[in-house]
Amino acid sequence: MIELKSPAEIEAMRAAGLVVAKALADVVAAVRPGVSTAELDELAEQTIRDAGAVPSFLGYHGYPATICASVNHQIVHGIPSKTQVLSDGDLISVDCGAILEGWHGDSAVTVPVGTVPAEDLALSEATRVAMEAGIKAVVIGNRLTDISHAIEESVHATERAAGTTYGIIREYGGHGIGTSMHMEPFLPNFGKPGKGPRLRAGMAIAIEPMLTLGSHATEELSDGWTVVTVDGSRAAHWEHTVAVTEDGPWVLTAP
Repeated sequence: MIELKSPAEIEAMRAAGLVVAKALADVVAAVRPGVSTAELDELAEQTIRDAGAVPSFLGYHGYPATICASVNHQIVHGIPSKTQVLSDGDLISVDCGAILEGWHGDSAVTVPVGTVPAEDLALSEATRVAMEAGIKAVVIGNRLTDISHAIEESVHATERAAGTTYGIIREYGGHGIGTSMHMEPFLPNFGKPGKGPRLRAGMAIAIEPMLTLGSHATEELSDGWTVVTVDGSRAAHWEHTVAVTEDGPWVLTAP
């Protein structure tokens, strides 16, 4: 079942989304060489709790932290650690979720640490632009995979313009969100348009493309969470929670 929200419930999700936006803004401001991912995690948790909300990720299926901090070749679900200290040239993707009065917000950003290679910056920008293309397809009457197709086509357009290629992660993608963090429908980041359920007012979807500088092949580490690129190439991850409304897409996790 796909959860449909009333306008008032979408407003409540917006409040949760603003908490996530503030937590991510605080984390981004703290990213620099010498900072551990555990310190970033503590900061995000404090921001969320100060807002009267609860971290979505902490305890979710046993996950031990407030954020996912995925560095360099880590794609998603990287567990923050005191021993993972950021260095100049690193690329870190931070995924964060919060629950406020029973409603969820979920968002992710990729952040350069110090001076980062140009190809890494381009990778992150290509991922962000693909997310924006997906958001623009969140229109009443479209089908779910119209979003998927928009994301994939954006990636290919960037590839053609830059004369490069990116790996589009296939095993992980976007999802419905609302009274739970992960709900139906699952949203692939690639595929043909015109498939899946029609978008209706009151739906909310987390749109989150993940790209790599190499292959799309992934591997889950022995910690049971961290997903990395098999070829060791760097990865980027951007995400927003978006509501389907009569007036078009509403990005609930935008600042």
